[in-house]
Amino acid sequence: MLPPKNPWITHNTRPVYENPWIRVTESEVTNPGGGPGIYGVVHFKNRAIGVVPVDEEGFTWLVGQYRYTLESYEWEIPEGGCPAGEPPLEAARRELAEETGLIAGHFRLLFDNLALSNSVTNERATIYLATGLTQSEASPEETEDLAIRRLPLQEAIAMVRRGEITDSISVIALLALAAEAI
Repeated sequence: MLPPKNPWITHNTRPVYENPWIRVTESEVTNPGGGPGIYGVVHFKNRAIGVVPVDEEGFTWLVGQYRYTLESYEWEIPEGGCPAGEPPLEAARRELAEETGLIAGHFRLLFDNLALSNSVTNERATIYLATGLTQSEASPEETEDLAIRRLPLQEAIAMVRRGEITDSISVIALLALAAEAI
């Protein structure tokens, strides 16, 4: 089956803003109904990476931090960015160690190429399950003021169901593991 034809017509696109993490563009378009419009897109320079570490006792680690965009404190699985040219698995190893100090002996891909908010961004994510864990020293980035919490995986899943974890990568990963009944 052939993919559907793109119903949007782009007349021109201009850059609006750029920093080390994102680039924002605005396009003059004709929408699928034939009317004129504009469309803004946030282009992410890094791939989002998420890691669910699970030890042999069935415990996981969450990372707590204040999220500037939401103006609230959030609990999440260890996450970060994968710059172009870095293999996602290496980024997962790096982010897990930086944020929690955990070194994983085994990684299993849970999801690849997830579209996180496809109405306004082109951000994609890759998520791993990490096992065979040993503890080392965490080394968070300057922009991260992190709290680390070790808890039963089932409690982290319950936090999602209670609405206490709302980060999309964390929700997807934890509910996937709940469906597997790890």
